[in-house]
Amino acid sequence: MADPYQTLGVARGASEADIKKAYRKLAKELHPDRNKDNPKAAERFSQVTGAYDLLTDKDKRARFDRGEIDGDGNPASPFGFGGGARPGGGRTNAGGGFSSAGFEFGAGDADMSDIFEGLFGGAQRGGGGGFASGFGRRPQPKGATITYRLQVPFVDAATLAPQRVTLGDGKAIDLKLPAGVETGTQMKLAGKGEPGPGGAGDAIVAIEVQGHRFFTRDGDDVRLDLPITLTEAVKGGAVRVPTVDKAVMLTIPKGTSSGKTLRLKGKGFHKKDGSRGDQLVTLMIDLPTDDAALQQFADGWQDPRNPRAAMGV
Repeated sequence: MADPYQTLGVARGASEADIKKAYRKLAKELHPDRNKDNPKAAERFSQVTGAYDLLTDKDKRARFDRGEIDGDGNPASPFGFGGGARPGGGRTNAGGGFSSAGFEFGAGDADMSDIFEGLFGGAQRGGGGGFASGFGRRPQPKGATITYRLQVPFVDAATLAPQRVTLGDGKAIDLKLPAGVETGTQMKLAGKGEPGPGGAGDAIVAIEVQGHRFFTRDGDDVRLDLPITLTEAVKGGAVRVPTVDKAVMLTIPKGTSSGKTLRLKGKGFHKKDGSRGDQLVTLMIDLPTDDAALQQFADGWQDPRNPRAAMGV
């Protein structure tokens, strides 16, 4: 029942960005892959993930701040009685009456049985005039939260390809990735956690986007260094370019130099607003080694320019 703010090491008024930053730092330090011989780190990782899940859920965070639920998301008290209660179970008001659960009674209100019957669903009286058993029963807690780590291939993350996840009970489910998915993104699976007296807890799937052998991510854009021949650079023309969707044709301008970047619209990652980033293609001239014809050409041609003049050399 730890305080989620203390678990993440943030102030109660912390912004969502501060909470996310604190979680990423702790998750990186406590990740099971980095602490295979430290079971306490795995337990702490689960606690940190649970705290992050609660604080990034606006409704749960507000309820926790009001004292309605504890750090595990369970009700703080069975009927939501607020603070200010006296040892006798109620508190006095300014007029000398008695209040309980937000209802006030004057000193002359001797028979409160009808009111309590309304409060607790028309509880039946027993033979001695008391209420039936069950009054004040605390809700049963749900089972613990389970955290899963899912490695998603780069191209699958960019195209939002469905992912199949096998849960602890052996059952497999198809998971739909959200737009804007990135390493650190968490997805909650309601009722897929540990079983408990009050029902099963939730499961948290922590996403880790894998790297790629020639694509890199730049925000919502995808970057690619594309090798081209000297002939393609000098004469220009159309060449095939891989993208996260499929290969497309790209036109290279005549006289292109290494380092020139061309843009392919809408070939990047899906954004949360429904649009997509772009693919940025940087052209890199790839020269052959020990090519006699190229050497002969270079011997007979002289470039009079100084391409480093702007650098003062």
